[in-house]
Amino acid sequence: MSGKPKLYYFNGRGRMESIRWLLAAAGVEFEECFLETKDDLTKLQKDGSLLFQQVPMVEMDGMKMVQTRAISNYIAAKYNLYGKDLKERALIDMYVEAVMDLNELLMTHPLQPADKKEQHFATLVDKATNRYFPAYEKVLKDHGQNFLVGNQFSRADVQLLETLLMAEEYKPDILAKFPLLQSFKARISNIPTIKKFLQPGSQRKPPLQEKDVPKVMKIFH
Repeated sequence: MSGKPKLYYFNGRGRMESIRWLLAAAGVEFEECFLETKDDLTKLQKDGSLLFQQVPMVEMDGMKMVQTRAISNYIAAKYNLYGKDLKERALIDMYVEAVMDLNELLMTHPLQPADKKEQHFATLVDKATNRYFPAYEKVLKDHGQNFLVGNQFSRADVQLLETLLMAEEYKPDILAKFPLLQSFKARISNIPTIKKFLQPGSQRKPPLQEKDVPKVMKIFH
């Protein structure tokens, strides 16, 4: 188990996407092993690769790591995306946990039943524009720096950018009232490793399409 990290998941965003973003931001090349069928998942479960019987799973540094937050924490710490001390780490964790709450709403929107979609979308937009985005706008204003924590690039910046771009896929003008987030988005998107990941042909995954939902559900249920 050496060389490039190997990512085990279906060929889509889901909970692996934020891990892909972090590795890409750190400039780390990785390989992907896509689960195509329920049997692919069962095989991993039976051979003992999945401690808690679920993916995402990342094979790196001689470990088979599961649990999205644990994997992300390890990558952030290993590649210097986790602040310079405990206080900065606490702020990064705080910002990331909140952004992942919003990310979860965005990620699960395509999975909503038809009769719940409209209400789910309204909730998503309300929470983004009235709870989360104002908070990050305030952090950037009070802090007055290019990055969310300290004055260095961290996983908080990576994960916030990922979620801002996802939100814009659903509602292109969602950042209209947040000038500091707009400039943050432009700034972080131009970091060379991020810029590369945003190019066509990268390992970044497209939004989940409704037609793909049944295929994904078959793998996991």
